[in-house]
Amino acid sequence: MVKVIERAGIPIVHMCNLIPVSKTVGANRIVPTISIPYPLGDPATSKEDQWKLRLHRVRAALEALETDISEQTVFSV
Repeated sequence: MVKVIERAGIPIVHMCNLIPVSKTVGANRIVPTISIPYPLGDPATSKEDQWKLRLHRVRAALEALETDISEQTVFSV
């Protein structure tokens, strides 16, 4: 799905924790997440900490959208 949307001219950020899989499917902008069951959070932390963690990852994804790239790129968070 990522490749189809990108072909239409819409940049996509693929947020996942399995980076090799994301590269294999052809995602161009990749932002790592936390884990499989909780990609943008950690239920062992407080709600405030989860909010900060999610906000940080979403900001990283928005920065990835703004970045011009010429090849597959994994953005650090």
